[in-house]
Amino acid sequence: MTNATATPGKTLLKPNDHTLILIDFQSQMAFATKSIAPELLRNNAALVSQAAAGFGVSTILTTVAEKSFSGPMFDEITTPFPGQKLLDRTSMNTWEDEAVIEEVNRIGKGRIVFAGLWTSVCIVGPALSALDQGFEVYVITDASGDISPEAHERAVERMVQAGARPITSLQYLLELQRDWARGETYNMTTGIARKWGGAYGLGITYAKTMFNASEGAH
Repeated sequence: MTNATATPGKTLLKPNDHTLILIDFQSQMAFATKSIAPELLRNNAALVSQAAAGFGVSTILTTVAEKSFSGPMFDEITTPFPGQKLLDRTSMNTWEDEAVIEEVNRIGKGRIVFAGLWTSVCIVGPALSALDQGFEVYVITDASGDISPEAHERAVERMVQAGARPITSLQYLLELQRDWARGETYNMTTGIARKWGGAYGLGITYAKTMFNASEGAH
């Protein structure tokens, strides 16, 4: 007989057990992204960045041809990480860039979480490469986008078939919090959700304003 215990599953993410790699959130890449509305993409990318910075997640920011072609990284990505160096590449596959891999190895986490543009090239490449090298891989699918819904969906399917785990931006935030009784990060988590969490954030604002309600209360 199997006995249940009040402990989290091993595949759930924790702030200190993974590296987040945010890839090519740049103007030129965004112009051709059609699988998700640009305002929703920016919103979800902001939510992920704010969550990672707030929980102290080891994060790598990388661009491709920033000065010569693709343009600057979204402010929503860079603002939560003031002063952090952006690793600019020539390779479409981030995992083939020596500077990025040096940083991955310096951080030393066995789990990698990816998000970026475009899903079928700039996320598939490093996701499959990391899986081949024995890393656990998660992909934040609604903070990634591609030139068409078909391109995005086939890319996600390909990564899942190879062993990657798909998650969403709000799921990422709430998985890092996971217990409303964790008072030290409660206000930060609900604050991020209120600003970037869509209808869920509106619900938090309503409940707090009208009833002074709190998820951590019993």
